[in-house]
Amino acid sequence: MNRKKLQKLTDTLTKNCKHFNKFEVQCLINLFYNLVGDVTERQGVVTGLDRNAFRNILHMTFGMTDDMIMDRVFRGFDKDNDGCVNVSEWISGLSVFLRGTLEEKMKYYEQAVREETLLLEAFGPCLPDPKSEMEFEAQVFKDPNEFNDI
Repeated sequence: MNRKKLQKLTDTLTKNCKHFNKFEVQCLINLFYNLVGDVTERQGVVTGLDRNAFRNILHMTFGMTDDMIMDRVFRGFDKDNDGCVNVSEWISGLSVFLRGTLEEKMKYYEQAVREETLLLEAFGPCLPDPKSEMEFEAQVFKDPNEFNDI
């Protein structure tokens, strides 16, 4: 992605995101395209993160292991229900997932509970623990000088 397109995308997504600043949005966009690039190389042309790639991220990055919870998190991110998490869904989903208020997080997972009432009985860890959040953010939100040519 050329610098001009990246800048326009960053500006657009930053306006719609209340929990990340412009630099953080740019870092998350770069991470997204690195992840999608990995998927593309393995599977052909992909417009976003499919369910398996997304679940792998939840498992490897945030230590999630419950298949049902990971599927519900994927559905929460995939707002247009096209089976893929695009860059806009990635940023808005992570905004709530990592930094959302309690009310935002409750609303986010209310949808999952409405779709699967058994979640109330077997509600496992579906949000990242503080250590995983901090490690993820420390890894992704690095010094802006590292983005010399994107």
